[in-house]
Amino acid sequence: MAGKKTWMPTAAGILDIIAGSFVLLGGFILLIFGTVGSSIMPYFMPQMPPVTAVVIFSSIAVPLILIAILAIVGGIYALQRKIWGLALAGSIAAFFSPSWVLGVAAIVFTALSKNEFE
Repeated sequence: MAGKKTWMPTAAGILDIIAGSFVLLGGFILLIFGTVGSSIMPYFMPQMPPVTAVVIFSSIAVPLILIAILAIVGGIYALQRKIWGLALAGSIAAFFSPSWVLGVAAIVFTALSKNEFE
């Protein structure tokens, strides 16, 4: 059962969602750039097949998008104070954002507020 409510899970959830949103945006930009890059790549590197840009950028973008989704879902569960393990996983995923400081703070806040989760 949930314990005394503090601000920490709310702060962790917000930080997770912010960090996850940055990563999600970056992942989609990479995905779009890879798709557009495949059409302009023959002009810059004629010896390389156009599909190479799609493969390279997609192989980077897809894991980033999955990490971002995990961070955002974990942030939602932290805000709801449900499923502590998923909230912690979301905080750990937020650590892999460009603003890793948000992820560190979210991990600390989630870990310290374990007794507030259902």
